[in-house]
Amino acid sequence: RELIDFAGRHGTSLIPRTAGTSLAGQCVGDGIVVDLSRHFTAILEVNQEEKWVRVQPGVIRDELNRYLRPYGLFFGPNTSTSNRAMIGGMVGNNSCGSTSIVYGSTRDHALEIKALLSDGSPAHFRALSAAELEEKLRENTLEGRLYRQVIEALQPPDVQERIRQRFPKPSIHRRNTGYALDELIDCAPFNAAGPELNLCRLLCGSEGTLAVVTEIKLGLDPLPPPAELVVAAHFDTVRESLQATLLAMEHRPDACELMDKVLLD
Repeated sequence: RELIDFAGRHGTSLIPRTAGTSLAGQCVGDGIVVDLSRHFTAILEVNQEEKWVRVQPGVIRDELNRYLRPYGLFFGPNTSTSNRAMIGGMVGNNSCGSTSIVYGSTRDHALEIKALLSDGSPAHFRALSAAELEEKLRENTLEGRLYRQVIEALQPPDVQERIRQRFPKPSIHRRNTGYALDELIDCAPFNAAGPELNLCRLLCGSEGTLAVVTEIKLGLDPLPPPAELVVAAHFDTVRESLQATLLAMEHRPDACELMDKVLLD
């Protein structure tokens, strides 16, 4: 909080980061880099019955899964750098990986997020019932104001229509293009039949620009069966590999990855 206050008083930005394994440079910028990888490394709680875990952002993905193995559970989304990539970065990037065809993205598993906002105040983002949302909207805090602004900005039908037209198709699961506003307009109160509003879906993929995440509650899956078959097909062009992927998907593989010549060389 002192660092957030310092940045506010001096008009500079903060850049939260963990392992920094992404190739897109999200943790590089003109502001103060806040490295959470050294001290925010605790696995706080596991609920085997309800299949969730609470962690700090500096927990390494593969180390988390080794810890969860005796419980018969694991965190499905992965990255090619999963032996060093950390959960905080996976939230910031909405990481998916080769198993996304089965387990989806980090966004699909982020149940709750605790964070610090731009004024240093704590916020607890989670799915809110209608009554809880009404109570949140009445709060005289920055968190309450954020909820009011989200509702006001997304409530107009013409805004929702423009979002649906201009955002990627929902069937394109692995995509990060700006804030996931399309994920919110399908939730209550914008869609009465939709799931409860959860701003964790907005934080995932926001690349650390909205808040400093301090704790994440993740949904888990049962351990997958051991891999029985690996197919390593070779192609002359990327187009050929993409065409083959359509055929492979008909057989419901557990993972699929493209490795180009640059990587192989």
